Parts: sequence; C-alpha cells; structure tokens
Amino acid sequence: MADKTFLDWPFFDDRHRALAAEVDAWAAESLAHVNHADADAACRALVRAMGDAGILTHSAVGPAGGTLDVRSLCLIRETLARHDGLADFAFAMQGLGTGAISLFGTEAQRAEWLPQTRTGKAISAFALTEPQSGSDVANSTMTATRDGDDYLLNGEKTWISNGGIADVYTLFARTGEAPGAKGLSAFILPAGLPGFEIAERLETIAPHPLATLRFTDCRIPASAMLGQPGQGFRIAMSVLDVFRATVAAAALGFARRALDEALDRVTARHVQGAPLFELQMVQGHIADMALDVDASALLVYRAAWTKDSGAPRVTREAAMAKLFATEQAQQVIDKAVQLHGGDGVRSGQMVERLYRDIRALRIYEGASDVQRVVIARQALAAHQEG
Repeated sequence: MADKTFLDWPFFDDRHRALAAEVDAWAAESLAHVNHADADAACRALVRAMGDAGILTHSAVGPAGGTLDVRSLCLIRETLARHDGLADFAFAMQGLGTGAISLFGTEAQRAEWLPQTRTGKAISAFALTEPQSGSDVANSTMTATRDGDDYLLNGEKTWISNGGIADVYTLFARTGEAPGAKGLSAFILPAGLPGFEIAERLETIAPHPLATLRFTDCRIPASAMLGQPGQGFRIAMSVLDVFRATVAAAALGFARRALDEALDRVTARHVQGAPLFELQMVQGHIADMALDVDASALLVYRAAWTKDSGAPRVTREAAMAKLFATEQAQQVIDKAVQLHGGDGVRSGQMVERLYRDIRALRIYEGASDVQRVVIARQALAAHQEG
C-alpha cells in the first residue's frame, strides 16, 4: 500500500484528497491487467475507459474556458503511474495535446475539440519536436506558408507521442514573423488531411505510440491557428510550464511503486533464516528510497500549488521538480531492481517494467541537463534582481 500521508500536506484541499481516492480506486479495479503487447490498441482502450470514468475531464478545461488545476493533474498522473505506466501516458497526452487549446483556443476551437478529448472520443497529440530541434524549439524549421485563406505546411516532426493514433494534433511551425522563437505559430491539425503522412513508427524500450510525421503542402485553414501569428513559442512554453510538473509527478508515482515493491521483497525474502530487511545495508537502501520519494513529492506539489495559487509562470519550480523527481526515481527504481536480485531483471516483473518506464522521463519535455541550465539561469536572474 503506497504511503498516502502526503495528502494531509497543506498543498491540498479536500477535493484533491477525494480525487486521489477516486482515481486510485478506479485504477486498482481497471488497470491490473492492461495488455501492453499492442500499445496502440491499449492506449485507445485506456483513453476510452478514462473518458467513461470521467478522469479525462481534468485533462482540459471545459468549452467555456477556465484554468487547469495542476495539483489535480499531478495527483492523477502520480496515481496512474503507480498502477500502470501506459495509463499515465494516455492521460498525460490528452492533457498535453490539448493544453494549448485549453489555454489559448477560441471559444469555437474549444467547443469543437475539448468535448471530444475530455470524454475519450478523440485522442490528442503535441507536435513540437523536429529531427534537428528537440529542446532547442527556437531552431524549428517546419514551415507554415500563407496561401490566401489557408496555410501550407511543409516539414517533419518526430518523437511525437500518440503519432499515428491521434485524431487531433497541436502543431508548431515557422510562419516567419521574425527570426528564431518569435517566428513560430501554433495550429490545430486534424488527422487524415492530404499531405499529412505518418513517415515512421518509432519503437522504444517502453512501448508507446510514437511516430515521425511528414507534411508536404498540407493545407489547413487560417482559422486553425491558435492565438496570433508569431505566438507559437510563447504558447508552447506556457503549456510545458504547466505540464512539466506533471512529468515529475509521474516519476514520483513510479518511485512510490518501486519502494512498495522493494518493501514487499525485503520483508518476504529470507537470507540465512532472517528477512532480507534485517541487513543494515538493505535498511540503508530503503531509507534512501523513502527520502527520495518524499523530497520529490515536496518539490512536485510545491510547483503545482504555486501555479494553482496564481503564479503566471513556475519555470524554476517546475524545472526543479522535473529534474529531481525523474533523476531520483531512476535511482529508487535501480535500488528496487538490485534488491530483487535476478528477479529484478526478469521480463514481466513490475520492477523490470518500471526500470524501462522511467528512463524516457529524464529526456522528454526538457532533458535533465536542460533543466539544470534553466535552474541556473533562474538562480542568476534572482541574484541579480536582489
């Protein structure tokens, strides 16, 4: 049983505690036997199931607008990740894929897409990364060229989560209002348009729907633009500012599950007639794991609470949460594998799955080294202002 005492921290309201209990109960009943053999089919089924359960209503604002509750997003991701990594992925992409529509969409754009994604009737994706620009978003080269009342899209996107199964993509392309970051714009792109193809499906150590997208004179109406021309970089960073803390929450969920699995192992496994836990070295590992879990939780929910309290940006707090929680989750899971001995690397074991699941979180939505740069620059800026 995962530790729930953190829910008594002052970061949360009663509605958050009720939500955590609701999602945990649903996950325990619904996620025990997710079939990971076909990631595409599993994600489609998970999105439908979470839509039916009402969980996806938290992934985006309603058609009338509003704000995203980051603490709710983090609690849901932590809980789902503790039960099943693919379920966390499916929920996260519904939020990230429509985050720009939630925050910057017109009333008509929200009314068209959010009722579908919040009920699981449509799957969403966030198309930002390109072959030559990952963390360096300002270096994007995909173009959107004005042609009368339309734009023509040309270029490639890669490592796009839900690529190939999504019904709607939030896509960023260069419209050329200015060099670098100021020349990007954001668009809502339905799947299946002429000139839009899935160039390649990408396989990873923890299977997820991933693809490279190719666009050749793909025509979309100017009304598909989110915000104003040249606002794409600001839109992308605003969305990531909200959802970066939720990546940390997912890592926290993985770490909690690893700690639980390790505690089960060291109390049930006997060495020379005594539980493995009686060894002081093992107790040291458990202590380090528990410390990393609680420290991660404090950083995650500080970032979420800060954003929910009205802070316009939480760049520093979210970067700290993502860096620490993902890096330490890797260490917690590695210790859990070690404590399981040979069973820890046996295919199909929970800790083996966690070991594969955690690695990508240290890369996507800003790799760990990028987060260090962000934190350092924020610290310097605060020092100079002081």
